[in-house]
Amino acid sequence: MQKQKYKFWGLMKRFLPYYKKYTPTLVLDLICASLTTVCEIILPLIMKQITNAATGNIASLTLGFVLRVGILYFVLRIIDSLAYYYMAYNGHVMGTKIETDMRRDAYSHLHKLSDTYFNNTKIGQIMGRITNDLFDVTEFSHHCPEEFLIAGIKGIASFAILLNINIPLTLIIFIIIPVMIVICGKINRKMKATFRKQRVVIGELNARIEDSLLGQKVVKAFANEDIECEKFEKDNQNFYLTKKHSYKLMGLFSTSTRFFDGVMYATVVIAGSIFMIKGKITAGDLVAYLLYVTTFIATVRRIIEFSEQFQRGMTGIERFLEIMDADIDIFDGPNAVQLTNPKGDIEFRDVSFEYPDDKNRVFSGLNLKIKSGEKIAFVGPSGGGKTTLCNLIPRFYNVNGGEILLDGKNIKDYTLKSLRSNIGMVQQEVYLFSGTVFENISYGKPGATLEEVIEAAKKAGAHEFITALKDGYNTYLGERGVKLSGGQRQRISIARVFLKNPPIIILDEATSALDNESEFAVAKSLAKLSEGRTTITIAHRLSTIRNSDRIMVLTDEGIVEDGTHTELLEKKGLYYRFNEMVNELA
Repeated sequence: MQKQKYKFWGLMKRFLPYYKKYTPTLVLDLICASLTTVCEIILPLIMKQITNAATGNIASLTLGFVLRVGILYFVLRIIDSLAYYYMAYNGHVMGTKIETDMRRDAYSHLHKLSDTYFNNTKIGQIMGRITNDLFDVTEFSHHCPEEFLIAGIKGIASFAILLNINIPLTLIIFIIIPVMIVICGKINRKMKATFRKQRVVIGELNARIEDSLLGQKVVKAFANEDIECEKFEKDNQNFYLTKKHSYKLMGLFSTSTRFFDGVMYATVVIAGSIFMIKGKITAGDLVAYLLYVTTFIATVRRIIEFSEQFQRGMTGIERFLEIMDADIDIFDGPNAVQLTNPKGDIEFRDVSFEYPDDKNRVFSGLNLKIKSGEKIAFVGPSGGGKTTLCNLIPRFYNVNGGEILLDGKNIKDYTLKSLRSNIGMVQQEVYLFSGTVFENISYGKPGATLEEVIEAAKKAGAHEFITALKDGYNTYLGERGVKLSGGQRQRISIARVFLKNPPIIILDEATSALDNESEFAVAKSLAKLSEGRTTITIAHRLSTIRNSDRIMVLTDEGIVEDGTHTELLEKKGLYYRFNEMVNELA
């Protein structure tokens, strides 16, 4: 995954727009934060008045005065409780909504990225970024504005009141604070780096677990459980050591703040007592001073401790933006139009292509014409580019040179959605979603009726085995369709294409997992579906393509042979040798 350097204000500029929809909630949340802060600041003033009255003019300390003060403070606590409830509930809900919006944006962006991105990025890392990392952003988005506002109000108010009580004592206290900020700041920067590393490590751990569990049949088949456990333990210990280091820094952080708390308290008690002995400060002022220092120290500690959450949130935002900043290299052009009712004429005109990540050249100057309704088949050695060629038509990748035309128009001039909506693909690697048979087949046409799904399944030769399942079309298939055989999964994927009923069909080893009987049944259905439609077939089984209008032999040198089955056999070239090998194996 691409790593970028982000500065603080750059991150904030990208993150702050997410507050826009929730401005009223944010404003009211900050008002409530201000109210709770004011309620907290007033208490030392009340204690100052009572203490001064008790030590100075005891007669002024009447029951009525005490009751008025008590009622005032009780009302303030009610206001404080209501304001705190709003912050705790609506503030967190606002943070969750922002998290939801960011996750939606990240998920949507991921679907716009090309196959190259996913070829080079572990799914476990992506999962970590759109789940755990964004949860930290929730806490950050809620608490960050509150904490800084509360700290600002308390800091300014406390400083002003402390100066009003005793300037020399206040200056002594505030000399200590810069030292505290410098030391804690150094630890804080180390914490940021550790938190980022921790996110990467947990992503690797997730990727390891996912990879091992999805391949658990292979693991068991080779009796390599011990090897997988060793790999897991290595990543698990790496995560443990990273967390251990983060807790060490957090411990140093907390210890530093507590130490400076003690220094400031000791300074107030010693210096304040000296000032009181010399008559520079009253007992009530000293009590108020201690309370305000307590408030101020608690505020400083709270901000410093919040910096842990702050750094987690900033790390989450940074990792979120790394997804959002991943280049979308396949997109609709500014003048892209809808593809409607295509005839199916396809032309490769001087096409060159190499994979972006490894610069492995597959084609160079490839020229090919496929007429509307023509049934074309590609054969050739593995690595010759057959699947790659088919992946270029729906623009899973962009060509590096030349152009691919559909009905005489560059496929880049069509919108991606309309282009892919008119192409049906059955790929060599079958993927079924976790859900029912009906849900997996109807994926080819969202909103399809049961009757339509059944008809598509019959055409694909799947209806018979589906009805034999425990719950028929409502049978839950499990993750990736693990409850079905390879041939059954393939037929359900073929049924999707029948249901979609597209004018262009690409079959990448579509019948490779079928037994002879199923292959024969599906081949008949495919032949019927192919009538009047452009069909491109990739196959190693030559028996499945003998009736194709044209068969092309594709190697790393390009298309080296082109003709019907009979014509290619008569040439006695590469296709002839393939056919002879098949006969020898039969």
